[in-house]
Amino acid sequence: MSTPIVSNSEIMGGTPCLAGTRVPFQTLLDYLEGGDSLDEFLEDFPSVSRETAVAALQQAGDLAIANARVA
Repeated sequence: MSTPIVSNSEIMGGTPCLAGTRVPFQTLLDYLEGGDSLDEFLEDFPSVSRETAVAALQQAGDLAIANARVA
């Protein structure tokens, strides 16, 4: 899969969105942080595939680990 999180100044003013949609990545994070399941998010945003959502979370996790600092 290509990059699951994309930013384009022509779409949502450059807000990072899930690829192929106008759904901000932050919305996925807000759902999960609020205690909703991935299935609930996908039900509310049918334009997002499970593959894209999982890949975006993996990408974010990889970036967090890569940018972690030793305490």
